[in-house]
Amino acid sequence: MARPPNYEFEKRKKEQERKAQKDAKREDRRARKAEQRESNNPGDAGDAPVHPDASAPNG
Repeated sequence: MARPPNYEFEKRKKEQERKAQKDAKREDRRARKAEQRESNNPGDAGDAPVHPDASAPNG
């Protein structure tokens, strides 16, 4: 007599595949957001805009 299929194993495997796909998608989104933040925020103080009166002598 043939052994019945192991549906629990197949179901669990499918759930693990879905979870892995969701995690990969979530990580990709997180990486894109971090990259976008880096490009929007200047890292060096030299990149900051200088006020025109900041270099003028006082008085």
